[in-house]
Amino acid sequence: MAKPQVFTIGYEGADVDRFLTTLKDAGVSTLADVRAVALSRKRGFSKSALRDALAHQGIGYQHFIKLGTPKEGRQAARAGDGDLMRRIYCDEVLATEPAQEALHELEALAGAQPICLLCFERDPANCHRTVLAQRLAGKGFEIVDLMVL
Repeated sequence: MAKPQVFTIGYEGADVDRFLTTLKDAGVSTLADVRAVALSRKRGFSKSALRDALAHQGIGYQHFIKLGTPKEGRQAARAGDGDLMRRIYCDEVLATEPAQEALHELEALAGAQPICLLCFERDPANCHRTVLAQRLAGKGFEIVDLMVL
């Protein structure tokens, strides 16, 4: 039996139409937004606008704010320091009870339907969504990183 899949995606450099097409083509049912701050200077990627655009495509939206990266972690990611970002994320976020509860909720959602973890960074290697994906892989999920072309 095939492992259930969890997708990940970053919207850096993407436009909303291609982003939505990528999610639809992959068969994503719910977008799991794991940004600490679900606002974006990039048109269409702030929480309300994104949720509405997804709804028009028949894709659900759920914001997992407790799984977001703190400001210092986002700064490390922007600077290309993935090791520091992961250390901050694992020590300051994932070690907390609210984050563990949110991770269990994310796992349950992933077990029920195809989900995609959303954050900003195009390259998953410098993004905390990969830390979350690795945790889910340890629970038996296959991870598929999507790229908006």
